[in-house]
Amino acid sequence: MNILALETSTTFCSLALGRGAEVFERHFEAGQRHSELVLDAVHELLGEAGLAPSALSGIAFGEGPGSFTGLRIACSLTQGLAFALSLPVVGVGTLLALAQECGGDAVIACLDARMGEVYHAAYRREGGCWRAVQAPGLYAPRALPPLDGGGWLGCGSGFAAYPEALAARYQGRLAAVRAELAPTARAVLALSRARFESGDTRRAHEAVPIYLRDKVALKMNERPAGEPR
Repeated sequence: MNILALETSTTFCSLALGRGAEVFERHFEAGQRHSELVLDAVHELLGEAGLAPSALSGIAFGEGPGSFTGLRIACSLTQGLAFALSLPVVGVGTLLALAQECGGDAVIACLDARMGEVYHAAYRREGGCWRAVQAPGLYAPRALPPLDGGGWLGCGSGFAAYPEALAARYQGRLAAVRAELAPTARAVLALSRARFESGDTRRAHEAVPIYLRDKVALKMNERPAGEPR
């Protein structure tokens, strides 16, 4: 199968193309320029792999949570390409993709959600598959749900944004922290393969984001105590 994967939920623009067992990648800091850069990057990736768009078997995308704008870009591009090429799609959670990217077997995936909050989930790898110990949620850093046991690997920008709060919350539980990691299209591709092969796919119009937060911005009196105003 030839699968295109897109991940734009953070400041990184990340793309991967699986041509059979081979994987071609683009992963670069895009800031707020995803919409300007992503389509050209897709064309470059197809050219590198020697594939025409019509040779694609499906499209996988990071469905969230994450940046509102970034998620909309990934979903819009997925919908457009899937409609035009009559392709199935698969949505992969960004926190699960982050856990996949970090390579551990017990992972706390945590992304900075701004506004004094983080997107958070915890996963364990069992028999080659991921099990959600704590489902994706939106929390204040000091209100994260407790975890049992030790040996957890913490990863993602949430650990960079709130290092003291997360270290205190998970005292004695963390084996290491990799705050520099972000979800990647390579991880989205890897997690989507089995679903494409089993037919666990969606139609183009079902490529929609998971936000977890209903509002893009909070009014001054709605912000958490202690957040800059």
